Amino acid sequence: MSYAASRHIDRSQIPIIDISALRGHAQGAVEAVAAQMLETARRIGFFYVTGHGVPAATLVEANRRSREFFARPLERKLECKVNPYHRGFLRIGEAKMESATRVDLKESWIWGLELAADDPARDGHDPFLGHNQWPSDFPEFRAALVRLFGEMSSVAVDLMRAFAVSMSLPEDTFIRTARRPVSRGSSIYYPPQPPDMGAEQFGVSPHTDYGCLTLLWQDDVGGLEVRGASGEWLTAHPVEGAFVVNVGDLLARWTNDGFRSTPHRVVNRSGRERYSMALFWDPDGETVIDPSVVCAADETPRYPPVTVAAHITERYQQSFAYRQPAPPGGATDAGA
Repeated sequence: MSYAASRHIDRSQIPIIDISALRGHAQGAVEAVAAQMLETARRIGFFYVTGHGVPAATLVEANRRSREFFARPLERKLECKVNPYHRGFLRIGEAKMESATRVDLKESWIWGLELAADDPARDGHDPFLGHNQWPSDFPEFRAALVRLFGEMSSVAVDLMRAFAVSMSLPEDTFIRTARRPVSRGSSIYYPPQPPDMGAEQFGVSPHTDYGCLTLLWQDDVGGLEVRGASGEWLTAHPVEGAFVVNVGDLLARWTNDGFRSTPHRVVNRSGRERYSMALFWDPDGETVIDPSVVCAADETPRYPPVTVAAHITERYQQSFAYRQPAPPGGATDAGA
């Protein structure tokens, strides 16, 4: 038995875009960066960004605290097991991509917009804006991840501005309803994956991301692979100080397939533990994703309108064990 087949490619084959001018809002910077993003997003759907402005210290601290959390005994981590708002700890066995034959070999910690204690959204009526969970004895973990979420969200908003400009749309087309975004942060731990687990076992099985935009920080272990235009799987190497950016299904849909939502997966062949941290950016849950906004007069939208919340809820139902119906004979723990 061996790992799933892939082709090792040179790091230069996935473009690296310096977005420092965009982050500084310099005159003409949005157009210049947008042109690079448009070409790359349409061709492969993935690219790296540098000059993003997230301090290295923020990334180091968030990764450090995440490692400390994942090193805790399982029973301690399960004190904050994932809640109905998709916040908290997911252990191995609780995530399985829709077409996969096996569960993902990973643990995850998921959080979102940090709400004030008196915020009306904490009343439980919004399935995406409920309260985050945090270990009560680990305030450093909360502080580090809340800071990371804010920094990465700022980058994502600027990238969404550039995506709009690249399609000759007003800058705020994709962000004008991002007052209370339903973005999710995810810190992820991948144990080593022995080759005798076979070609059907993945850290994350092949999939496309559900939402609009993903920003990913990965450590130096590697394991991320993307499916190229020819259909073969290609290595997406770690680049120090860079985020991997990929278009998700909602942005592909919103742009009437103007951008590609590229399948990707993780295979941890390293024999070492692997860690990554991601932001899955989306606007407010009630935002209507309507491809007609980008269509010319003679162009037909390929998809009907859908809200962000409805789309993501449907995908969650297909991918996470805690959302599945209880088996006949009674309820069971979501992680059993």
